[in-house]
Amino acid sequence: MSNKPESSPNKNWSGRVTRESHALALEKGVFTWTDPRKIALSLKQSADNSTNRKSPPFRSAMSMLIFYINRAGKNLDKKQLRILEQAKEELRTLYGKNRHK
Repeated sequence: MSNKPESSPNKNWSGRVTRESHALALEKGVFTWTDPRKIALSLKQSADNSTNRKSPPFRSAMSMLIFYINRAGKNLDKKQLRILEQAKEELRTLYGKNRHK
């Protein structure tokens, strides 16, 4: 018998989404890469090729990236956070979505 307290089914939902979501078939380790353009291109390819997504490709790719950033929270290395924020800009560029300032 384990001494670990049992977690509620909803407690680890975000980890389950990352592991089991079939909406986008992501390349392994995509969010740990250090090239923002490579990350964006990989997310774009996954979103464009997905037949299971419920949103348009840009929205699906951006949602997955934002989901990862939010899920990592304070545990995300500042350097990697900057890279992922740059990947968001790259995604916007790849899809022709200009940010309004």
